Amino acid sequence: MNQITTAEPSPAATFTRDAESTPYATEPREVSGGRGAAALVLLSFAMLIVSLDQYIVVVALPEIGRDLGYSAQTLQSVISAYAIASSGFLLFGGRAADLLGRRKTLMAGLILYALASLAGGLATTPAVQLTARVVQGLGGALVFPSTLALINTTFPEGRDRNRALGIWGGAGAAGLVIGVLAGGVLTRGFGWQAVFLVNVPLAGAALALTPFLVRHDQARQAGRTFDLPGALTGTFAITLLVSALVRGPDAGWLSPSILAALATGLILLAAFILVERRSRQPLIPPRLLTNRNLTIAVAVAFMFMATFGCLLYFLSLYFQYVRGYDPLQTGLAFVIPTTVVVAGSTIAGHLVTRFGIRPVLIAALTIGALGAVAVALATTPQGSYATLIPGLIAVSAGDGVVFTTMFITAATDTPDRDQGVASGIASTSSGIGAAVGLAILVLITNSTTEGITKAHTTSTAALVIACGIALTIPIAVFLRRPPTP
Repeated sequence: MNQITTAEPSPAATFTRDAESTPYATEPREVSGGRGAAALVLLSFAMLIVSLDQYIVVVALPEIGRDLGYSAQTLQSVISAYAIASSGFLLFGGRAADLLGRRKTLMAGLILYALASLAGGLATTPAVQLTARVVQGLGGALVFPSTLALINTTFPEGRDRNRALGIWGGAGAAGLVIGVLAGGVLTRGFGWQAVFLVNVPLAGAALALTPFLVRHDQARQAGRTFDLPGALTGTFAITLLVSALVRGPDAGWLSPSILAALATGLILLAAFILVERRSRQPLIPPRLLTNRNLTIAVAVAFMFMATFGCLLYFLSLYFQYVRGYDPLQTGLAFVIPTTVVVAGSTIAGHLVTRFGIRPVLIAALTIGALGAVAVALATTPQGSYATLIPGLIAVSAGDGVVFTTMFITAATDTPDRDQGVASGIASTSSGIGAAVGLAILVLITNSTTEGITKAHTTSTAALVIACGIALTIPIAVFLRRPPTP
């Protein structure tokens, strides 16, 4: 037999009862042999496809701007359009996975991602391409939480799930370095269109294999409905707020468009809270707010992207504008740190199984903070790449371990029926953290330096990031200790 349905529930589901009387209903798991391993490979591959986009487009921006006629002020919207749509719809995607089916949501996300990538590569005007990027972000927002929820409901909590999330997280980290390198190679060899079109066969292959490797969706439990008013108000509130945070540094925080986006986003956020309080089936079930591990994972995810996630941005500016690297050289400069991130993400599951979530998270944050300080001291105009390596290795090791561990934390003690929305909450928090962190860092560096491309800008940003990582350590201390067997 190549698949086993567990006879006993996972530790998170020892209180399983009837689905109508309690939220802690579990699903049968298929965790063995070839079927479980094949599903894990596919889900990790889907995660890699989505993570590719974070950097594969960056190196092609100059050519995109010249060919399609973007201005210097609007070119960054190629990146921000995807980031805003993805962040805004992650919570929607996670809840859709729980209620409409995780396999269906994954397949829908892959279809949107492939079609939008094709449209983005064939675009001849900025308007068409930016529309495609928004749809691509929506596709990514469906793929990300559905892959995570499928892993968390396929493998039981503990060693098996930790190992699976380590592989999933390593694939996501690998997508970053592959994206940087592939972006440089494809742009140089085939033009900027290739960085979009390459996603079409990749997403198509994952889509074709999903029906064969991912188990069928469970039938929706009676009485569970999709909170459409909550989904609409929550999604648009997050989208507008993230949009304002992303565009604020360039457009000006007091510009009418930014103030309007912030005001409307806050109004919708208040409406979302009212809708959730009155809904019989809220988008965010209140029971999730009592899970201390999930709430701490959300806080850690926010701080993670506001710190670790923003360092790469400033390092890429340092490499290109201070060191004078071209796009391909910049990609090669990231090989060592991103390889370490992949290794850290992959072994994090084993470390958590052996030592526990809290010790691993605290140790990784400490190493990351020290690494960021070392990077700050090494980013000088006279410094060499070799002087950066120790700091890059330390901060990247912390990065990889924290990334996987925070999603292990979010899944711990969360019932199977809510794994999708829990994944969506944590990933939404990380997206907002990236926008807030970058906005704050740009504001600080602009006020203390003469230009964003100066070497001391990266040094200042790295020191602020080190302080942010250190401030995350007390949050991790409050993680719940596992019960004594």
